[in-house]
Amino acid sequence: MAGENKTAVGETRRRPWWRLSLTGWILVGLLAGGVLGYVRPDWGNAVFFLRDIFLNLIKSVIAPLVFSTLVVGIAGGGDLKKVGRMGVKALVYFEVVTTVALFIGLGVVNLTKPGVGVSLTATGGAAVQQIQQTQPQTLVQTLVHIFPASVVDAMVRGDVLQIVAFSVLFAMAVSAMGERGRPILRACESLSQIMFRFTGYVMLFAPVGVGAAMAHTVATQGLSVLKNLGLLIGSLYLALAVFVVVVFGAVILLARVPARKFFEAVREPAAIAFATTSSESALPKAMEAMERLGVPPRIVGFVIPTGYSFNLDGTTLYLAMASVFVAQAAEGSGVPHMGFGQQVVMMLTLMLTSKGVAGVPRSALVILLATLGTFLPNNIGPLGVAVIFGVDELMDMGRTCVNVVGNCLATVVVARWEGEFDDRRARAFGTPEEVALDLKEGEPAFAEAARLGD
Repeated sequence: MAGENKTAVGETRRRPWWRLSLTGWILVGLLAGGVLGYVRPDWGNAVFFLRDIFLNLIKSVIAPLVFSTLVVGIAGGGDLKKVGRMGVKALVYFEVVTTVALFIGLGVVNLTKPGVGVSLTATGGAAVQQIQQTQPQTLVQTLVHIFPASVVDAMVRGDVLQIVAFSVLFAMAVSAMGERGRPILRACESLSQIMFRFTGYVMLFAPVGVGAAMAHTVATQGLSVLKNLGLLIGSLYLALAVFVVVVFGAVILLARVPARKFFEAVREPAAIAFATTSSESALPKAMEAMERLGVPPRIVGFVIPTGYSFNLDGTTLYLAMASVFVAQAAEGSGVPHMGFGQQVVMMLTLMLTSKGVAGVPRSALVILLATLGTFLPNNIGPLGVAVIFGVDELMDMGRTCVNVVGNCLATVVVARWEGEFDDRRARAFGTPEEVALDLKEGEPAFAEAARLGD
């Protein structure tokens, strides 16, 4: 029987050469959307509503998925001391990695000098005025913001950080109730599996959603922006590549992360994040992928959502580069040269202000504008942001992708740090054995994803 089961599982995993995986279809959607947006910009703009439908479907998954995963992981684990220890380790890791990201961005922008010779002209004024009206949160405001006055309101708004805070406290209460809390725990286990299966259904629409997003981006941005600010865009992607290879590479080696399996697991969330410029759109798939890779649910449910506020590696690197870019461009308007020492002080300021991005629309530009106002004359900051605004979406694609990959890596690091990473699951990821393992452990949604090769 065991041999028959293994054969059956193997057969379900085989697909004809022409049948693409979800990642393949997402790449097809990206390419088709780009071509459509370039050839027929009006059509590219017309199909943008499909991207919104996809994002709305994804957002509907986030609250119940994060809630159920955290409750099952924490209340089902039994040891509440692990929660605090895990939180401290995650925050330490977040701070170290984002600090390194800042200084890599600082190094690359000083090497390539993309702002030299760029004219700061008043374009995109309406958008910049809207950004100016939004203020980044202070540290105290961020701390207060973590705890929701109403969990229903937090779920309606999709405030991930507040959902995490409520879920952790709720899970602790369920655990403290002992046997009387078991029905709630079992209900959350079922809800978690249902939401992962629901995510699988939503992902079938992903190629259409990301294709529409890419079509709109190309239709609205065109290729002319590459001529004007191509060096800035290229410098950012160079810095992101250096960060991924050097920093993520070092972390993978130090934490003994199975690199090939890890990148196989994150390819779909990363592609979705890149196309939609939305970390939220990749969250459900990222959580599913990390659990399938061998990270315990409680670590996945805590680290990934929390990282969306405190571990924005790509965004942090972008802020470092964008701020110095504006300072370089400002020299053409008579502003004194900003020395390296002052740039370092600006990086230290960004380390603090970038933690207040949770729940702020256009958060990166808001933080950038606030920081520039501290180090440059008042009229320079808005002009600099106006210049960057025109190409921000193209840069947002790369930084959002790195944000998602960084948060996925953080879950593996914390799991390894806690001694709870399941190497057996990691070895089985993407193989016929994964289906049998998922079914044996009562994970039908994961088994279905593994069977389809997604």
